[in-house]
Amino acid sequence: MDLSTRYMNLRLPHPLIAGASPLAEDLDTVRRVEDAGAAAIVMNSLFEEQIFIEQIMTHDHIDRIGDSFAEAASYLPDPAIFMRGPDQYLEQIAAIKGAVDIPVIASLNGTTPGGWLRHALLMEEAGADGLELNVYDLTSDPETSAQEIEERTLEMVRHLKAELRIPVAIKLSPFYTSLAHFARELERCGVDALVLFNRFYQPEIDPDSLSVDRTLQFSTPGELALRLRWIAIFSGRLQTSLGVTGGVHGANDAIKAVMAGAHGVQIVSALLKFGAEHLDKIRCGMIEWMEANEYESLTQMQGSMNLEHCPDPEAYERANYMRMLQGWSA
Repeated sequence: MDLSTRYMNLRLPHPLIAGASPLAEDLDTVRRVEDAGAAAIVMNSLFEEQIFIEQIMTHDHIDRIGDSFAEAASYLPDPAIFMRGPDQYLEQIAAIKGAVDIPVIASLNGTTPGGWLRHALLMEEAGADGLELNVYDLTSDPETSAQEIEERTLEMVRHLKAELRIPVAIKLSPFYTSLAHFARELERCGVDALVLFNRFYQPEIDPDSLSVDRTLQFSTPGELALRLRWIAIFSGRLQTSLGVTGGVHGANDAIKAVMAGAHGVQIVSALLKFGAEHLDKIRCGMIEWMEANEYESLTQMQGSMNLEHCPDPEAYERANYMRMLQGWSA
């Protein structure tokens, strides 16, 4: 069975990728991920804030007596919340590249154009096979327009594509005013893949203690539907490769993602819950299903249920909303 695919201009033996997570923090775990058959691994993100913290600390050591406002640093997160600093992150890329043979995709997480993006070039020099730019942003300023938000990201992409030789993927949220138009603009900037979607971890309010609780919650297969909808809409309309992340827990989930049009399928929560070996179970399950349904290759199945090929394209569009609401009865 030929499960090979091309994702981010990387030729992979199959689409199953270990997504950005703490799995990349430990070399023994990374080796287990490779042994389980992962086609590639995405490192956890290096945050824009981490790089700013390092720059502020460097400036503080070099120019202590210059005019400065030291309290400004308090607006940045406590360095203790980050697993690794920028230098340690680059060392981890090199260490992983030395430990495994699968492609290693570095991850930058930020929202504003600036000097911190130079770390993408350092990641390439450290051995990264690709870069995933995670534009995780919840803009709460009512003076910031949708156009401003999108243009910031496009500017970052233009900068990265001009500097890097390795492929670049953009990890998006579903909260853009016109997601299809924005995706097309990203494609015109030369991105090599779009990854759908970022998972936003929502804070919970404790009314008794008057505090905001932050609890990490794993994804569920129910989250996959949103990803399938937009992958199916983009597939066939965009030439860039498509990745799905969030909600893939089993072989059936991965099959649906590929049928919608995904070239890469990132898995995180299922691996954290069941271990790296779960990835091999998903791959074997895909092969078993494809053989039973007389598929000879992944390419044959890829995009077969996208908006252009789906027998009922209205299921992805507004008509589905109306039918679902009007067709329900007690």
